[in-house]
Amino acid sequence: MALIADRVALAREGKNPWVITRLPSGWAVIGDVQFLPGYCLLLADQIVPSLNDLSIEARGQFLQDMARIGDAILQATGASRINYEILGNTEPELHAHIFPRYISEPDEKRRMPAWFYDWKNAIPYSEQAHGHIVQAIRQHLQSEA
Repeated sequence: MALIADRVALAREGKNPWVITRLPSGWAVIGDVQFLPGYCLLLADQIVPSLNDLSIEARGQFLQDMARIGDAILQATGASRINYEILGNTEPELHAHIFPRYISEPDEKRRMPAWFYDWKNAIPYSEQAHGHIVQAIRQHLQSEA
C-alpha cells in the first residue's frame, strides 16, 4: 500500500493520530508538519488515483468537503485565504492539501506555492502546540454536519 491508503486504513481502524474527523467523502487530517499552522489534508475514503476516477456525485462531495475544511481552517486560524491543491504526482491516491495562508508570511513565501517552504525542517505537528487548532477545526466541521 502507499502512504494515503495506509493512512486511510489506520483512520478506519481508529488508529490514525492525525484524524480530525470523518467527512462524507473521507478523512480530514492535520498535516504532519505545520509550517503554516492549520495545514490539513482531505484523504478520500474511496481509494482512487484521481478525482476523475470518482462518480460525478462523489467528485462533488469530495470538493464540497475540501471547501468545508477550508472554511473551518479560516475560522480556527484567522488565515487570510486558503490554497487548495490536488496533485497526486508523488502519492497517486486521491487527497487534497488545504493550506492556510497568512498576511504575516514573508512576501517571498506568501506569493509562492506552499511547496517553496522548507518541508524537511518544518515544525512537526504536536498536540501541545497545535491541538487547539485541531479542536477548533473539528468543532466547526461537526457543528455543520
